[in-house]
Amino acid sequence: MKFAHDFKDTLASQGFPPHWVRQAIPYGQLKKCLKKVQRELQDLGLDPDTLRALLDHNTTSPVALRYKLKPAADSNVVRPQLTVYVHMQDGIAVDASLTPTSRRFFEKIAAELSLNRPLAETQAVNADAGWTPRDKMLDTSSPPSGETVARLVDSRSSCETIEVPLVFDSEFFDLLQSDVTNLDALQAEEEEKMTAEIVELGKEVSLVSRPSRFSKSDLARWRCIFELYLDAEVFFATHERDHGARSSQRALNQLQWFQSEVEKRHLARDFKLHESKAAFSRFLNLNMGLLKNLQFQELNKLAVVKILKKFDKRTCLGVSQTFPLAIRSEGVLSRDVAKGVCAHMSQELVSVVPQLNDYLCPVCFAVAYRPVRLNCQHVFCIRCIVKIQRRQENSCPLCRADVVRNASADNLDVQLEKYMKKYFPKEVKEKRRANEIERGIEDYGPGYTHQECLLM
Repeated sequence: MKFAHDFKDTLASQGFPPHWVRQAIPYGQLKKCLKKVQRELQDLGLDPDTLRALLDHNTTSPVALRYKLKPAADSNVVRPQLTVYVHMQDGIAVDASLTPTSRRFFEKIAAELSLNRPLAETQAVNADAGWTPRDKMLDTSSPPSGETVARLVDSRSSCETIEVPLVFDSEFFDLLQSDVTNLDALQAEEEEKMTAEIVELGKEVSLVSRPSRFSKSDLARWRCIFELYLDAEVFFATHERDHGARSSQRALNQLQWFQSEVEKRHLARDFKLHESKAAFSRFLNLNMGLLKNLQFQELNKLAVVKILKKFDKRTCLGVSQTFPLAIRSEGVLSRDVAKGVCAHMSQELVSVVPQLNDYLCPVCFAVAYRPVRLNCQHVFCIRCIVKIQRRQENSCPLCRADVVRNASADNLDVQLEKYMKKYFPKEVKEKRRANEIERGIEDYGPGYTHQECLLM
């Protein structure tokens, strides 16, 4: 009862769009339907204790039971099927564990089958040959479906395979699967909207972060913003001890940390272009929308898990593990909505602004200016390659291929050098100055003092 109230209150208080709330799992309605299922089983004498005993594979009871969710022949809608394998002796169910009600029910069903089934469709079996109903259940490759019932008869004993006709469990699973399907469709629709928003936002950021000769560009600020965003790992973590998808609460904490860091460094406040402020506001709204989607998904997934556990607790039929597999949900129960959206965000938005980490020399960890592309296609700064050659080493520091000795001026990547000058002017200037200082020390000794060029 407590979760039902909490679920309803959370839907009303978290600011979800009204059409989302209308599509949420109807937990209260499912609980009412579950009570009907429980009452129907009890009317047949199948209380939880009896069902638990009949479903136990470790017993040698002459009555065995199987509950299965199987797709309908003409659709993907699952249909619950309760099959009982009962040992009959002169028309009487042989099992002391059966309740009087369930015993009478099975005997009535078996009697009706005896009248309705032709003798040619039955098969005689010797009851003394060591056969047990549970062995038969485990050896059956395909269980009976619909009105088909396998009946094994002996002059003294027989085993009946009975499909128990239930009404309210079908109603329960029809309602639950319909709701999950609607949620999957809603999730796909929202993901499509966010993907389109990411593409448009990527175009805006590309314009405002374009390098300009007159310093009218926010390239450096956007680069710093995206560096902080990648460090925050709002929705996914990649660390060894902390990896995988974030919970909505953890994602909220990481998003708040990102916003506080941006505010602390005055990145959004000091934008040079008005369009950058609007784009950053859209970027934050996009992340908040994704967070809302994640919260809504988690809430509904929890509701499904709770109602299935309650179903198992009241019926002992064990559907909490089989239902998600049977319906083949492609959204709420199987994947995280943030995964696809974050992948698009990385490809269409964050990659618009080149990140310095992608252009570092793997030896000195500074920008790889001037870039030397070895024959193995690994890129290093020219200063590090010269040092490796002076040590008379020939192996690439990354792949150990024998390519360093043959490196020459032809290996300079001129196009990449121009790209670095364009997008990383500050870092290139610092690297060039560091190279000049190092070369001056080599030429003039440790007392060398670097001086900038002076205009006379």
